Amino acid sequence: MDNDFKMIAKTFFGFENILADELLKLGAKKILIGVRNVSFYGDLGFLFKSNLYLRSAIRILMPLNSFQLNSEKDLYSSIFNFNWEDYISVENTFIVESVLNSDLFSHSLFVSQRVKDGIVDRFRKLCNKRPNVDVENPDFKINIHISKNICTISLDSSGKPLNQRGYRSQTNIAPINEVLAAGIIMLSNWDCESDFLDPMCGSGTILIEAAMYATNYPVNIKRQRFSFMNWKNFDSDLFEMIKKSVLKKVKPFKNKIIGYDKAPSAILKCNQNVLNSGFGKIIEVSEDDFFMTKKNNDKYLHILFNPPYGERLKIDIQSFYKQIGDTLKTNYSNSNAWFITSSIEALKYVGLRPSRKIKLFNGKLESRLAKYEIYRGTKKTHKILNK
Repeated sequence: MDNDFKMIAKTFFGFENILADELLKLGAKKILIGVRNVSFYGDLGFLFKSNLYLRSAIRILMPLNSFQLNSEKDLYSSIFNFNWEDYISVENTFIVESVLNSDLFSHSLFVSQRVKDGIVDRFRKLCNKRPNVDVENPDFKINIHISKNICTISLDSSGKPLNQRGYRSQTNIAPINEVLAAGIIMLSNWDCESDFLDPMCGSGTILIEAAMYATNYPVNIKRQRFSFMNWKNFDSDLFEMIKKSVLKKVKPFKNKIIGYDKAPSAILKCNQNVLNSGFGKIIEVSEDDFFMTKKNNDKYLHILFNPPYGERLKIDIQSFYKQIGDTLKTNYSNSNAWFITSSIEALKYVGLRPSRKIKLFNGKLESRLAKYEIYRGTKKTHKILNK
């Protein structure tokens, strides 16, 4: 293997540019933006660093081979003839995950099954033994991507998705994905030079991701396992050196990260997750109803939150979102307020004109990340004062 090789970082729709920016700052080469992914080049140490550090990536793949398909038989024969023994031994366990965008195949489970058959049949022929499949905790995750008639085989270096940071032991009914939380923080262009407020903080994911972002903390440094640890070329000394190097880049944060929630149960869960994360000194959480709160100073405040959409938590959409708008314009002057919602209709009831709307997906729900600029006095006054 050359020192530098191709990798693919998978992400959510709408996060491609921020992921590419993360990779550029981290030192990646030959960055190419795709749809829900960014490809790049780096060495083995960079693969370790990417898994430890990237906030907006779901997983990091290492492509092994690509080939053309004309039939189902081509899939099996190509998999059977690939040198799997260069990467996997019969003592390893594995699982196959398939993503399809092809008229040749319509069922990902069928493709995964045929790939599994090709792998185990090759090992039976070579060794009279076969590696076993492990659905829960495999040594190797094999990713199959079929686009039209091109099949790409990759090893998933991450294992469990990278949103599983390790700090969230407690959740509420509708917790936000950690990668989604990190991504919307970056999309909101918070410069980390002001206080940060999540006024409906739930179990605290946005607060913790904001704390890690503000301190340049490597988001997956506390994870115990990555799939690349089972690879034949895994270098434990290099991995430990990379961990130490990324921790040296952690920086102090002089402002506050504040969370409100009106539910006592949410506050208990949030406090436990904050404790797990190690950011208790810069995150302040209190049991408060956002609609009854107000800023206690005139300093600029950055607000970002994930209000109920009416999907899993039933609310009166019209009344609830009107209260959001009323609270912001009455009690939170000199703030930028961002929130994500899958209820596009709800934005009509806020009573404020968003200065930006960014299309995203929260799971399978098409959503909007909306920005509201809350000025001192009127917008006209703000423009005059800032000429």
